[in-house]
Amino acid sequence: MRSDVFTTEPLAVPGGTETVLRGGRHLFPLLPAALHGVRRIGVIGWGPQGRAQARNLRDSLAGTEVRVAVGLRPGSASADDARAHGFTEADGTLGDWLAVAAESDLVILLIADAALAAHHEELFAVLKPGATIGLSHGFLLGHLRATGRDFPAGHPVIAVCPKGMGDSVRRLYEQGATVNGAGINASIAVHADPDGHAGDRALAWSVALGSPYTFATTLESEYRSDVVGERGILLGAVHGLVEALYRQFLLDGADPVTAYERSCEAVTGPIAHTISQAGLRAVRDAVADTELFDRAYAATYGPAREILAEIYDEVADGTELRSVVLADARLATRPMSRIGGSPMWAHGDAVRARRGTHEAVIDPVTGGMFVATMVAQVDEFAERGHAWSEIVNESIIEAVDSLLPYMHARDVAYMVDNCSRTARLGTRRWGPRFQAAYEQIALPALAAPADPELVHAFLDNPVHEALAAAAALRPSVDIAV
Repeated sequence: MRSDVFTTEPLAVPGGTETVLRGGRHLFPLLPAALHGVRRIGVIGWGPQGRAQARNLRDSLAGTEVRVAVGLRPGSASADDARAHGFTEADGTLGDWLAVAAESDLVILLIADAALAAHHEELFAVLKPGATIGLSHGFLLGHLRATGRDFPAGHPVIAVCPKGMGDSVRRLYEQGATVNGAGINASIAVHADPDGHAGDRALAWSVALGSPYTFATTLESEYRSDVVGERGILLGAVHGLVEALYRQFLLDGADPVTAYERSCEAVTGPIAHTISQAGLRAVRDAVADTELFDRAYAATYGPAREILAEIYDEVADGTELRSVVLADARLATRPMSRIGGSPMWAHGDAVRARRGTHEAVIDPVTGGMFVATMVAQVDEFAERGHAWSEIVNESIIEAVDSLLPYMHARDVAYMVDNCSRTARLGTRRWGPRFQAAYEQIALPALAAPADPELVHAFLDNPVHEALAAAAALRPSVDIAV
């Protein structure tokens, strides 16, 4: 990562250093220069990311000559909401998606993955010569490669990928009005740079979104880690884990509310908070029975790693991406059913009502199994060559500082039923696989002594060093949910 406008800094990670840009509102005056000739930004789409990013960009660039417009498909049901947030046809900040794309110098494509796969050629066809193509997910690159195509020549192609939900991107940006630096971390990727300014444009976009710090990756690495992570510890694995643990605790004699607290409440509450504030080893330190934690960790790591390796292979070869594209036509007539119907979710309200009078603790089995799954994902990404900034953000920080707090405020099933279609499809496919592995392999092995090599590998894992370095850049406020 290099910049002619911003001052970057080194981040010490295992085996060397990476370069990051620390954000903050004091950098907003540099945005026009860093955008290098961009005078109109078109945000195509008004889903959670489109709604958040368009508003953040507009607010960060207020008082400059750079205008932000939203482009929507004809008849879009989102038009009224966009107008309610100040984007209107009358002032030229709301319009047809192709018209907005044709008039913009930076075109940020934030429609759903499957829709982008279906309609990218229409959008590419209307671009100005030399207009920059912006993405917040590398899915389109995977689709283009799978179909033997590429981005149009002569256009810079960049990505800025916030490591959290759109709602979080906006809420933490608003917190940043009083706490400089509050926001959601983001990665950037420069895929094509014909004019030599793509990197600065990507950094400007990330700063304008309110990212506390920005790290560099590649578009290919981003979509692999992002899609795998959604199916792994961010959504699929955590859903499978809490369902498996809830059932196990009921079999052990717990009442339903207690079983929910020992499983879902422990993961989304004290475990997430402990990792966010003190790291992964702190979860082990916080339990009353470290020997049971170690047995749960050792029983879970191998089965979880096997599934994560399988997911990674299917993302890398395009299988998982094709399944998302195939689902688009099917779901047009048969919407996805919701997954929050299993018995445990009926007890969430009772558990949330007890907060403040009944403090949840970290169950050693829950803690050991969750941390084992998280470390298995970390190790899989490290073996596949991902940078440490990407590993800790995609496998740990996004989980404990964005998604799990949101689940804590609502529940895991609610999160799954209200996330992006790509993530929802992946969770529905892989969550049951994780659940079966936990129930059929990990939990029956709890009685066996912990493999000391696995425990030592956890305690000595280089991820602790990488996470501590990233944590030093953490905003001073917790996520607003």
